[in-house]
Amino acid sequence: MKFRNMCLVSALCAGFALTMIPHVFAVEVGEKAPDFELPSTQGGKLKLSGFQGKKNVLIEFYVLDFTPT
Repeated sequence: MKFRNMCLVSALCAGFALTMIPHVFAVEVGEKAPDFELPSTQGGKLKLSGFQGKKNVLIEFYVLDFTPT
């Protein structure tokens, strides 16, 4: 009984915590992506708006293997 109550309280707390996460990064299909700036691997900065007018833009975030996270 005590274990079941503890699981229930934990599940309720987790559910409540998940509802508190804002969905600020959600972009609908066809919606314009928000502009952002990232450091370039060759020095300097890259902005998403700098690629405006190009046919296709692919953004891939890759965590290098064997790097501390």
